Amino acid sequence: MENRIDDSPLDAFDRKLLAEVSRNGRLPVTELARRIGLSKSPTQARLRRLEAQGYILGYRALLDPARLDLEHVAFVEVRLTDTREPALSAFNAAVRDVPEIEQCHLIAGQFDYLMKIRCRDMRAYRDILAEVVSNLPHVASTSTHVSMQAVKDAVL
Repeated sequence: MENRIDDSPLDAFDRKLLAEVSRNGRLPVTELARRIGLSKSPTQARLRRLEAQGYILGYRALLDPARLDLEHVAFVEVRLTDTREPALSAFNAAVRDVPEIEQCHLIAGQFDYLMKIRCRDMRAYRDILAEVVSNLPHVASTSTHVSMQAVKDAVL
């Protein structure tokens, strides 16, 4: 079904297309078509459909943290004083405004959130922890784990 544009589940061609664009979002459509085994027009239609349906959220450049002097990575366990929905919403909104917080996940377990913070060095991290993270809404305590090396760091 080469021309499928509806809202049905992903097929093998869709999955191949998603795998290819996740590795290189700048592939020309003709090369993308060749790699997934379709012609250019159906590939373009599938790409537009997958974007419209929200499977592809956007395209971005991968930056080199070392070149940007941002090699220090810390993972921070965060416990909140309150985990009712208004407190979680306030915390979530505040986290989105902190550029050094690369990722933040609500966790089921011994703590409430796990953050990935990227900055220049330990001194910069200490400043972020003291001045920003500790002052986020409802923060009761934090525990830091410093990354020594990224063994695998991929989005998808």
